[in-house]
Amino acid sequence: MRRTRWGMAAALLCCALGGCGDIDAREDGAAAAVTRFEAGLGDSDGARGCSELAPGTRDELEQSAELPCARALPDAGLPTAAGVRHVDVYGRQARVVADGDTLFLSSFPDGWKVTAAGCTARPEKPYQCLIKGG
Repeated sequence: MRRTRWGMAAALLCCALGGCGDIDAREDGAAAAVTRFEAGLGDSDGARGCSELAPGTRDELEQSAELPCARALPDAGLPTAAGVRHVDVYGRQARVVADGDTLFLSSFPDGWKVTAAGCTARPEKPYQCLIKGG
């Protein structure tokens, strides 16, 4: 009986530390981050879109464009995405398939952030993305 309690406690602790909370809440959080990101792009508000990027992705975009993120993001050639169709969450990572785009996200202490956008599936190869973290 005592071993069972310790086993359950350990499993709950691992789950809490590993980010395996309510799957619906995590999917909703990832979808909301993509919606905010896309709203910033739709409004041509580079700063708003940049606030939804993961730090490494923002840095990579600025370095490759040699411009601040707010100026580089609108010129990145990202497709217009309208509406989230499907969300896959794997621990602290997510893939969001929207109409017109596929995006990848990571969970940070302040919420979900876009790590790659403008991604196209390629048979038997990794996705090809227009912006991604380094």
